[in-house]
Amino acid sequence: MPDTVRAAFETELAAARAATTSAQRWAALERAHILSQPWAWPHTRAHAVMLALAWREHDRREAAGQVVRLLVAAPGSALGRYPEGNTGRARVPLTRPMPIPDDLADILAPR
Repeated sequence: MPDTVRAAFETELAAARAATTSAQRWAALERAHILSQPWAWPHTRAHAVMLALAWREHDRREAAGQVVRLLVAAPGSALGRYPEGNTGRARVPLTRPMPIPDDLADILAPR
């Protein structure tokens, strides 16, 4: 993971930790997830943090979805088989590509 992407990823994880509402936490984790997708370990880490939040919020559906995603995140990233822009949430189909926000696309663009 390039340093610029890692810095943005860590910033989003920190924003999730500092957030005062569930919506803010999830929004930051979704952004962290999008940034992490091409790299196996960060992608897995994003889903682990999402699972922990779902667990804390007693959201069984989200937690179950994150367990499945934890199992496929690393292999998907390693093989380059991940749906770009997907937010990583259980409410979104596992294989659905989604638009990448412009600011994240700029960060992910090859240099």
